Amino acid sequence: MITVPATKAPAAKQRTAKKRYWQEDVVESLIHWLDRIADWLGRKPALAKHLATGIRGEEAAFFHLQRQGYTIIARNWRTRGLRGDIDLVGWHDGFLCFIEVKTRTRRGNIAAEFAVNHAKKAMLRRMARAFLRKHRNGRDRIPVRFDILSIYMIENDPPQFELYQRAFSWH
Repeated sequence: MITVPATKAPAAKQRTAKKRYWQEDVVESLIHWLDRIADWLGRKPALAKHLATGIRGEEAAFFHLQRQGYTIIARNWRTRGLRGDIDLVGWHDGFLCFIEVKTRTRRGNIAAEFAVNHAKKAMLRRMARAFLRKHRNGRDRIPVRFDILSIYMIENDPPQFELYQRAFSWH
């Protein structure tokens, strides 16, 4: 797991960043509670449990990565002609990051990140190439990396995040 060290910024920037993070925390909590109320009222569409877990994990990943300094530019990106999607696409430390999110409700013998097998990596590489072809905007070389974010959403505990930057490469 890699942690991003905090950088020193002028006091005004730090206050602005704290205010922004506080606002993101409020939005994240609001979404969580609205989902719980919708469950309680029976107003949410029926989803398979594993799909609902994945959606909750991707929402948590979005906010977590923003707090880690990522600028998320796409969520659940798809393109015609290719199967699958890229969970999150964002900029971090000068890299365009393609992020695969794996969410589990318990810790088992096999870690969540190992669910990204050879076939899944190949699909993510194909999707990343398609994304770059579509969004290159005249740039020849864009530094790219593939990250995996494992999230453990164990009942009655706050989510636990494990971020693996440069989890795999183009080859």
